Amino acid sequence: MAFETSDPAGSSEMAGVRAVKLLVAGGFGVGKTTLVTAVSEIKPLRTEERLSAIGAGVDDLTGVERKTTTTVALDFGRITINSEVVLYLFGTPGQDRFWFMWRELSVGALGAVVLADTRRLHDSFGSIDFFESREIPFIVAVNCFDGAEVYGEDEVRQALDLDAHVPVQLCDVRDRDSSKRVLVRLMEYLMTVATASAAAGRW
Repeated sequence: MAFETSDPAGSSEMAGVRAVKLLVAGGFGVGKTTLVTAVSEIKPLRTEERLSAIGAGVDDLTGVERKTTTTVALDFGRITINSEVVLYLFGTPGQDRFWFMWRELSVGALGAVVLADTRRLHDSFGSIDFFESREIPFIVAVNCFDGAEVYGEDEVRQALDLDAHVPVQLCDVRDRDSSKRVLVRLMEYLMTVATASAAAGRW
């Protein structure tokens, strides 16, 4: 499912309203569906299916042993920032076998949130590589699971080998305000990137 737009920056003008497409990515069970559900002002579209025996030997349930469903296509939600800006959120499937959908979902995206779990940081590398290779600006949001050790932003940045300019935000995606702060951080970063690109004459 593509969100086509004539604007290469990943947004489109609709009756005076700027619609901005953002992706929420990350590994299996990291909280993508929960984040989209927490912030969406509409009933989110979710394409979850129950985990089955077929995926038992494929999906790593370490740290998320109680997880019973998984996103097989996408999550979709919407949040209005103000009278001029509306965000459309697309949550990506987390398992490697569904990654063929990422290229389609990324069409027209202005930026992305890479959700990370400190118990399984290695699951974040695929998402980071995907956005870096396509030059899609992203931030890393660390979902602080109950019982997981909490690390500082600089520690996470070093562990993920992120560039110094990539923001890292600690959050609890079950909390609407915390999830909204993640999106605010992303939008602030996107404005910084846009300003730098304009100054360099790329936009």
